[in-house]
Amino acid sequence: MRTYQHPDLATVTIEHALHALSDPVRLDIVRQLDREIEASCAALDGGRPKSSMSHHFRVLRAAGLVHTRIAGVQHMNTLRREEVDKRFPGLLDAVLGVKG
Repeated sequence: MRTYQHPDLATVTIEHALHALSDPVRLDIVRQLDREIEASCAALDGGRPKSSMSHHFRVLRAAGLVHTRIAGVQHMNTLRREEVDKRFPGLLDAVLGVKG
């Protein structure tokens, strides 16, 4: 069975996280996951091609922002909010426009 690699956030740089968040599609995915807690890749694709979405999820995972688990035929995604907030305090609130 396929598994995904999720980096230890201690190894992720702020530049890497900001790069992942700089793309409007990836930022939209993060916004949706912040609201919905968990969602399948299909629920987050916005009608975009699967190959394009695979790339975006790969970038988000590599930056330590998203965790993907396999549940049968679905790939379920969650925002690693608590871990990201600990590593980069205030980053997601600032990027997502959350008022403190």
